[in-house]
Amino acid sequence: YTLFAEGCRGHLGKQVEAKFGLRENSDPQTYALGIKELWEVDPEQHEKGLVWHTFGWPMASDTYGGGFIYHLGENLVSIGQVVGLGYKNPHLSPFEEMQRLKTHPQIAPLFKGGKRLAYGARALAAGGLQSLPKLSFPGGALIGDDAGMLVASRIKGSHAAIKSGMLAAEAAAAALAAGRANDALSEYPQAFRESWLHEELHTARNFKPWMAKGLWTGTLMFGIDQVLLRGKAPWTLHNSADHLKLKPAAECKPIAYPKPDGVLTFDRLSSVFLSNTNHEEDQPCHLQLKDPGVPISTNLALYDAPEQRYCPAGVYEILRDDDGSNPRLQINAQNCVHCKTCDIKDPTQNINWVVPQGGEGPIYTQM
Repeated sequence: YTLFAEGCRGHLGKQVEAKFGLRENSDPQTYALGIKELWEVDPEQHEKGLVWHTFGWPMASDTYGGGFIYHLGENLVSIGQVVGLGYKNPHLSPFEEMQRLKTHPQIAPLFKGGKRLAYGARALAAGGLQSLPKLSFPGGALIGDDAGMLVASRIKGSHAAIKSGMLAAEAAAAALAAGRANDALSEYPQAFRESWLHEELHTARNFKPWMAKGLWTGTLMFGIDQVLLRGKAPWTLHNSADHLKLKPAAECKPIAYPKPDGVLTFDRLSSVFLSNTNHEEDQPCHLQLKDPGVPISTNLALYDAPEQRYCPAGVYEILRDDDGSNPRLQINAQNCVHCKTCDIKDPTQNINWVVPQGGEGPIYTQM
């Protein structure tokens, strides 16, 4: 058996789902983008073990998102922002929202005199139970976030990945012992349905659909769902695909983001440098366009090229001649930090992320 455990939006997992029709009876998966920085702070600002969680600000109330601050050892602090990729305004930049989070008057003092050490980004599968595909197929299974096991309301997925891996391994061992190698591994989905993991995902299943309705409505209704109904509501809300939710740029208000100061807030390129990402520049581009004309004829024309903003690594640029004519898309694939956001949020699903030829990418330390 082959167990696919590539994490969120797995390159092979996508193909397996399509080949075996694993999503035929599932809601579309929904996602969020997590952007994170690691800082060394002044010892007077450090309180080992302290955890802060935020929600909402600096984003508008119709956009799902929240932040986290974790005080680690050795005067280290990690700060991050999670932005739901179901947002509607194509002018929104998750990277810039992350930078703005640090300017909050209760957060900014923490980093005074500190030094930023590392930067990274990764998409999260947040759809929950109703967005899980069929888990097994002849000769293999999906586990962890390749299936979408993250418990979005708790921002926790490691325990789910471990448990799903255990269930799949036990099912594979049982099938092999019974002489049924390479069957559909049906014991795994059944064991999942009978596990505490299924119960936990079932309890939280309405979190993302409620939060998609806005910060205030979502918080109120999910609070009722969890506190009054204890996750046992007689209804299950449904998810819709993130890439279908962007509105035309002309219908949305532009967002004026402040320029980075290079002390507390930074630009993309200096951030990518801290990710230690590296790709051989003469290899085939691992960010493939199904139709090279779409970025200009559709994305730029209707959505003001949102790939320039949703990418946290400055991979996508619209270039023009000196007189402003002849717009064209440039893909700086060497900057890619493998977050998979472009593969998810592109409004026409024209971008296909594949594994780089040499297996390179970001090298995260202490992240």
